[in-house]
Amino acid sequence: MKGRGSAAPAADSPEPGSGTSRTAIFAGLVCLLAAAFAADLALGSVRIPLADLVRILTGGTPARSSWTAIVRLIRLPRALTALLAGSALATAGLLMQTVFRNPLAGPFVLGVGSGASLGVALVVLLAGGSASAFLAAAGLLGDSGLVLAASLGAAAVLALVLAASRRVRNVMTLLILGLLFGYAAGAGVNVLIHLSSAERIQAYISWTFGTFGGVTWSQLRILAPLVLICVLGAQLARKQLDALLLGEAYARSMGQEVRRTRIVLLILTSLLSGGVTAFCGPIAFLGVAIPHLCRSLLSGSDHRLLLPGCALLGGAAALLADLAAQLPGSTAVLPLNAVTSLIGAPVIIAVVLKRRNLERSFAA
Repeated sequence: MKGRGSAAPAADSPEPGSGTSRTAIFAGLVCLLAAAFAADLALGSVRIPLADLVRILTGGTPARSSWTAIVRLIRLPRALTALLAGSALATAGLLMQTVFRNPLAGPFVLGVGSGASLGVALVVLLAGGSASAFLAAAGLLGDSGLVLAASLGAAAVLALVLAASRRVRNVMTLLILGLLFGYAAGAGVNVLIHLSSAERIQAYISWTFGTFGGVTWSQLRILAPLVLICVLGAQLARKQLDALLLGEAYARSMGQEVRRTRIVLLILTSLLSGGVTAFCGPIAFLGVAIPHLCRSLLSGSDHRLLLPGCALLGGAAALLADLAAQLPGSTAVLPLNAVTSLIGAPVIIAVVLKRRNLERSFAA
């Protein structure tokens, strides 16, 4: 009891000199992000020296002309996508853990990711025979078609969640409904898999592995503003998030319109998670684990610190996961979700077991 009581101030209130230490932590996160970004550009099946990488990024000429195409057409879009996706999923996970006051909540808890998967499954698994000819004519068999299908699927589930949020007052009931929407979408995917050919099933499974390498520069022009606007919107809601963490009754006593705040946060989360899923596929682990790592690193639950911390650490973690999936020095590539799960699961288990006051972050 004494140990638990003595740990509480460290988690809930700043200690003398903590401003300096947190400045150092954020400086370290920025350096980690920059190093991970540079490594993701320089390493892969072809290793590019750092000096040549700088020349390419500044418009110069590297030792080998082929390196310019590798960096500008393949690795730079992939690295930017990883940075944006990691930041988006970590921010969305933090929002959901705060709204539902549940440490296991993640960006896909509302079923939006499952809706995106269902949209892709409808396109990929039904694209056979006459359906294939129709979808090809509609332009829905390429990468852009998959993005559109995933976006429509995510939007459909988001509409259901928002409709339910207007009729449900209890946030836990909304959480259960979100899970049920996800199960329903998953059931639809299972039916489509059962009725599809082996080739179509393999194509869909490949999409579920997740990747940052399929996003083009034209698609980045859509993904980047979406993520940046939503992450900024979450940052502007930091005071409301701090109030919600102490309970809806406390938030109302502070003059906050809880239902409207909840809807705004649900929309932000759905846009972040649905957008990333549409362009990159379902990316596991990052949205659930990164917020916990940030709380442990920053020793607190102040969203003024957690939101930028999650964005930085999430981007760095996604870049490192992408780098590991590329197997530098080899032509083989691992499934991204396998890397995020294998590396992330032991880390988050260690953090949860080590941090005694984890439940205090979500206590009423």
